[in-house]
Amino acid sequence: MAARDFDVVVGGGGMVGAAVAALLVTDPGARGLRVALVETDPATMPLPGDPAELRVSALSRASERLLRTVGAFDLLAVRPPCPYSRMRVWDAASEPDGAQALVFDAADLGEPNLGLITENRAIAAALLTVALRGGATLLRAPLTAFEPDADAVRVTVGDRGLQAGVVVAADGARSMLRGLAGIAVRVHPYPQRAVVARLLCERPHAGEARQRFLPDGPLALLPLSDGAVSLVWSTTPEHADELLAMDDGAFALAVTEASGHVLGELRAGSHRQAFPLSRDHAATYAGPRLALVGDAAHTVHPLAGQGVNLGFLDAATLVETLLAGRAGGEDVGDRAVLARYSRARRVDNLVVAAAMDGLSRLFGARNPAIGLARRTGLGLVGRSLTARRRLMQEALGLSRDLPARLSADAS
Repeated sequence: MAARDFDVVVGGGGMVGAAVAALLVTDPGARGLRVALVETDPATMPLPGDPAELRVSALSRASERLLRTVGAFDLLAVRPPCPYSRMRVWDAASEPDGAQALVFDAADLGEPNLGLITENRAIAAALLTVALRGGATLLRAPLTAFEPDADAVRVTVGDRGLQAGVVVAADGARSMLRGLAGIAVRVHPYPQRAVVARLLCERPHAGEARQRFLPDGPLALLPLSDGAVSLVWSTTPEHADELLAMDDGAFALAVTEASGHVLGELRAGSHRQAFPLSRDHAATYAGPRLALVGDAAHTVHPLAGQGVNLGFLDAATLVETLLAGRAGGEDVGDRAVLARYSRARRVDNLVVAAAMDGLSRLFGARNPAIGLARRTGLGLVGRSLTARRRLMQEALGLSRDLPARLSADAS
């Protein structure tokens, strides 16, 4: 058997890939493992004066614990996460302060907040910093070939051929590694694109996330630590193109009106971007000496902000499974080890994806009868503390916590 250059090669250094590497290098059970992270354009921590990144994530409590466990959370202080203690959800035909609006409040759970809004680049940079400080090797070249055999997997990174025990595919929704491994994926594109931008508010956001369900898709205003809000507006491709083509004034007016003036007059605070939405799911999360995590394994509708939180749970579960197998004398790339990881995460992710898809269809339905039932349902949930608590526990990740060892480390 040829000598291995690395035990674990992580293909992709975004948030989830960097989390896998950071978890491995900080876990005592991984002592002696050689870890490489392949990323041609690694994230760097934004400086205080840098423009804010448009893509943000709503970190659940489980994701926050992961960041704290590996020592990445304190590195976000340069661009601090914004905690939000309340979330307001209402239908286009209702009023944000009306009886049919649904308001979640962290106080109802005795929690300090419902989550943290954080720039994606800052999260990836913090985790990458932890990984490199812990001894991971950064390979800044494209991974172009993947050839597994019984004893190892050969990968080509730039002009180098390397032997590894297992490869982790963290290279996004259009994963090249998943394709090289021949793993099928079911793709369900939504007839929507998400328009993202940073907006300045006339009224303080007061640490409250707001989401209004419009006929063409949800519009979310997420609070940022500098007092601005991050817009995520899921709408038709045609409307998205119109929004991108508007000048700043017309765009800000369109968002102000579509949000029901809930934060008063809004002003453009950045450029705009749009990206397509899709619900994808891989047939398996494991192949010969390959494990899929994050968007390489699954994507969901962004209406509840669960995408990266599911990816972090993939990362934590994969690392726990690999190290438990290693402790029991199994090779990190053994088929049985990787199959255990796939079984542990795939069903849970399917359930969440189906729930997000169902919500998207429910709130996108234009039938008046469905609309009335939808608004009535929101009002009923809003009046039930038990129902609100259950939904908040789901959103916070309290019902989908980290694996036991990581949870203990974070406590």
